[in-house]
Amino acid sequence: MKATQRNFAATAQRAAREARVFYFCGPDEAGASDAAARISALLGDAEKVEIAGSDLRRDPALLADEARSVSLFGDRRQIHVRTSGDEAHDAVANLIDDAVDGWPVLIVATSATDKSRIAKLLEKRDDALVAMFHPPDLRSVASAVRGMADAAGVRIGEDVAERIARSTALDTRMAKSEVEKLALYLDASPQAPRSADAQALDAIGAVSEDDGFMPLVNTVLGGELGGLSGELARMRELSINPVGLLLAFERRAAQLSQLAGKLGRRTDIAAFLEQERVFFRDKRDLENQLRRWRGRKLERLVDRLVTLHRGLMADNRNGELLLAQGLAEIARAAAR
Repeated sequence: MKATQRNFAATAQRAAREARVFYFCGPDEAGASDAAARISALLGDAEKVEIAGSDLRRDPALLADEARSVSLFGDRRQIHVRTSGDEAHDAVANLIDDAVDGWPVLIVATSATDKSRIAKLLEKRDDALVAMFHPPDLRSVASAVRGMADAAGVRIGEDVAERIARSTALDTRMAKSEVEKLALYLDASPQAPRSADAQALDAIGAVSEDDGFMPLVNTVLGGELGGLSGELARMRELSINPVGLLLAFERRAAQLSQLAGKLGRRTDIAAFLEQERVFFRDKRDLENQLRRWRGRKLERLVDRLVTLHRGLMADNRNGELLLAQGLAEIARAAAR
């Protein structure tokens, strides 16, 4: 079975009952991860076994082995895989060829779509779900933020919800963290709800548009070498989380990929962006970046960001230095 972000909520309950393999893909990695968490919750309490796609590429039998293994304490299990592209293809092929009904397997694939080889293996199976997620817009993320806030007992208006959405670069995982901090600060709960305004958001130190990720994102992707050193210094001074910042870059790269696909061979980028109704404050930066990142160059940018992400996960102690070096390379490429 297949799903998108539009019908995933309606499909999730049935999928959790009927499927044993779940494949989440698309340019919105945060949305794919949220969907995996939703299915995990619907499957119930279980021991979570995490496997990297690179491990499955080296050992294609590992996934099937883990899916049919028995917990040391007899607990239920879920197998969670985070992979890139089709590196886990052979492992998934072995899994579905196994006659033994094993534990549920949830796969989040970055740099992959519902046209990938793994998706083709799974999409027509009744015991599998393939779900693809595109980058959300400001309105949908703000709506999601309000839903998170309601569940946490925090009452917020549309302006606060939009501010949280923008400051987290439309990443719902980071937005959820901001909502949780608000609930803690206000001592709010579903049983004792509290209202939150802009002052409460300021009090918890939530990143605002002015001191958040996007100035650095736009400086780097816009090839503004003159402002790069200042932005990197600001990153260090504010102790901006490297992974959170990189997620903002990944989301903008996904947005550029989506827009570039729609733009095609047209040359009037400003008119195109007006037609697409992008957020008005982003238009100038998006126009500049679409002129610099198209075709193979944009594909190489996405690949470079994925490599950077892996590097940060493997060596988080030096994450700030690794990210600064990588962003400097990207900025120089943008300036060419």
